[in-house]
Amino acid sequence: MHPETHLALHHVRAADLRAEADAYRLAAAALHPRHPRDLRTRLGWALVEVGLRLAAAPKAAAAIP
Repeated sequence: MHPETHLALHHVRAADLRAEADAYRLAAAALHPRHPRDLRTRLGWALVEVGLRLAAAPKAAAAIP
């Protein structure tokens, strides 16, 4: 598969996953009122998100010949 095609498919899939996650968050927020453990859950998912962003960060040093 051509790299640009692969990248385009990746972007589409990532957008789908983000939309699905947003829909899930809205549905979960509507079904469940705030709970004391909610802060711990939100912090945990925030750490997961930061980790994923760090793992997916482009390598600027690798691009320089």
